[in-house]
Amino acid sequence: MIKARILLADDHQFITEGLKSILEPQHEVVGTLTDGWALVKEAAKLQPDVIVVDISMPNLNGFDAVGQIIKAGNKAKIIFLTMHSDVTYASRALEIGALGYVIKHSAPGELLEAIDNVLLGNQFISPVVAEKLADTSFSRKDPIRKLSPRQREVLQLLAEGNTAKQVAGILFVSPRTIEFHKYKIMEELGMKTSAELVQHAIKIGLVAI
Repeated sequence: MIKARILLADDHQFITEGLKSILEPQHEVVGTLTDGWALVKEAAKLQPDVIVVDISMPNLNGFDAVGQIIKAGNKAKIIFLTMHSDVTYASRALEIGALGYVIKHSAPGELLEAIDNVLLGNQFISPVVAEKLADTSFSRKDPIRKLSPRQREVLQLLAEGNTAKQVAGILFVSPRTIEFHKYKIMEELGMKTSAELVQHAIKIGLVAI
């Protein structure tokens, strides 16, 4: 068995601490994080062998955080550990570059198995999801793909309850730019109210309930 250096990211600290106790001493947990931006920063700093990450996290969701990590050239093997068993999420995770996709209620057994597999360069998907992925009749239409990375970032920050001015401060742009992004997002998704945007962000996993 290969002993790996693992970085954990989940928006609930009690989950990362629980995972740490499960994974050690078989592996070395080099860090636990609850924020997507912190994950991008620590992944670059620590260069772990494996990153275990949730989809729904504050400030920057798991999909976009992993996208930035891979774009930066990080060689860590990615495993998404999530409550989302919908094939759309799994399909997107694999397209981004993840090798593992594990449903939370299937952990810890499946997570340990997933780590062993991805370290060898193999893919591991929770059987309940793998069966759905094998169904060729499934339509992989994903509305979120219509949005750019910056639009997803703006949508997430707005859905988390930030005002346009606050989002502008976080992203170092003008409030007018944020309002423009918001207008374009609503146009792309065919929505008319801010409430619809929040509900959509929750539905697609950008923010947790």
